[in-house]
Amino acid sequence: MEINLTPDVQTKLTRLAAERGRDAEALAREAIERFVDYDVWFVNELEKGLAQIAQGQTLTHEAVGWRLEKSLAEKTTPRVEQGFI
Repeated sequence: MEINLTPDVQTKLTRLAAERGRDAEALAREAIERFVDYDVWFVNELEKGLAQIAQGQTLTHEAVGWRLEKSLAEKTTPRVEQGFI
């Protein structure tokens, strides 16, 4: 497979590869692999979510809000209350 890059992207890729002491082709291959792996993961997660919706496994707006508030409260609780100080 051959991929044609714009001169700007080629320049950036060459610079990044040099900064990392790597070959530009290897860096491009790694970037493509990461993108493909992420895309496969994302589509898989999307399909799982759609299946949950089809099975009626959804949350109300209020339930989502409650979960977010609870999560944020846990993260902003002073460390003293969490037993860290």
